[in-house]
Amino acid sequence: MILADENISSNIILSLRTRNFNVFSIKESARGNTDVSIAEYSVNPPKIILTEDKDFGYLAFEKKILMTGCILLRYLPFEEIIITNLLLLFLENQSVETLTGKFITITPHKIRVTNI
Repeated sequence: MILADENISSNIILSLRTRNFNVFSIKESARGNTDVSIAEYSVNPPKIILTEDKDFGYLAFEKKILMTGCILLRYLPFEEIIITNLLLLFLENQSVETLTGKFITITPHKIRVTNI
């Protein structure tokens, strides 16, 4: 399951759902939660956080807040279609298990995977 942070566009969420990804949207169902509570919610059952908020990197690497895994999207507004397609291509060959313990940054030019 993917846990989409409040800042993830509805278009990206719809694209994921159209491809049969199970997406829980904070914007739709739990608006106003803190980043820490979102990280904690990702743990059981395991959900991969999808965000545009760099603070999750700080929580994972500096504060050592437990989270299942995180995908950080970094793009300019006119690159949304590009980033959506890259995200879909990346996720098609992944599972929660392969993304567990990973912090993934996706930009229009590269994908970087780091262990948390």
